[in-house]
Amino acid sequence: MNRIFGVLVAVGVPLTVLGSFQNWPSIAMFFICSISVVALSSFMGRATESLAIVSGPRIGGLLNATFGNAVELIISIFALQAGLIGVVLASLTGSVLGNLLLVGGLSFFLGGIKFKRQMFNVHDATHNSGLLIFAVVVAFVIPEIFSMTMNETETIQLSVGISVIMIVLYLAGLFFKLVTHRGVYNHADVAQDSEHEEPEWSKKKALIILLVATLIVAYVSENLVHTFEEVGKQFGWSELFIGVIIVAIVGNAAEHASALIMAMKNKMDVAVEIAIGSTLQIAMFVAPVLVLISLFMPQQMPLVFTVSELVAMITAVFLAINVMNDGESNWFEGLTLLAAYLIMGIGFYLL
Repeated sequence: MNRIFGVLVAVGVPLTVLGSFQNWPSIAMFFICSISVVALSSFMGRATESLAIVSGPRIGGLLNATFGNAVELIISIFALQAGLIGVVLASLTGSVLGNLLLVGGLSFFLGGIKFKRQMFNVHDATHNSGLLIFAVVVAFVIPEIFSMTMNETETIQLSVGISVIMIVLYLAGLFFKLVTHRGVYNHADVAQDSEHEEPEWSKKKALIILLVATLIVAYVSENLVHTFEEVGKQFGWSELFIGVIIVAIVGNAAEHASALIMAMKNKMDVAVEIAIGSTLQIAMFVAPVLVLISLFMPQQMPLVFTVSELVAMITAVFLAINVMNDGESNWFEGLTLLAAYLIMGIGFYLL
């Protein structure tokens, strides 16, 4: 499988470069770029696994989420420059839904088929649950409600204020997990397993591969963004569907692949950290950063989602919390999360 992904990268990236210079049709470029991003994500997944063994599940999962969300951030910045604010907000929604329901669901489902009962750190799950409720239910709903009686300038000001608070709280949360309380709530079984496992790559090599893969994905993603409008017309996809489903899946392919690999190896602490940690990073860091970056763009982006996007995210958060808060998972819980994702996907397609 690794050879296949290597071949796809070796073929897909040069074709992307060639196609961008020769102005190939948008549909051809869309599929070439999408396949290239997914193939590159396999290398990011292997690098993450090596880092998780060397540095522990929290740091490994955080690094994977950070490098993976860098792709999402880059795609969104290019979309902001193109004035596609609806696509950006929809892609943020899709990332939340994709990480919690699709990644979490597939991880629980595939891991649960191989292992009847999988365990992960219940303390981390409980801690993350509180942050998820804050990020989505509090910080995303407040701008939606208050903006109803505000003008555009006041809505932007409110969005900026909330964005700064969210970034500060997110950084404080990292300081809590990685500095003041690092090792306090470690999962003993995972620590024992990691001691007897050798990483595929050294820490330095894994970091270099993560960095290089992210840079290449950034280039491919820029070309991918330019295909959205034409592909949407050809397939009858709305701007909302492209953002919630297509951009979110392609932009977060790295986390998707890594979490599934971890779950199949019964490393649920890493898989859950990737799914939840990536969601928190999107909601509490990437989204606020995009709001601040948009201040320097021709068109500013308020932190105001549509009602359908908000309802979908809130539903996903409470369903994920209910499933994950016991520190155990099985294939049926994974199937439940996947079913919720499919239902929402159908809804967004038909909107």
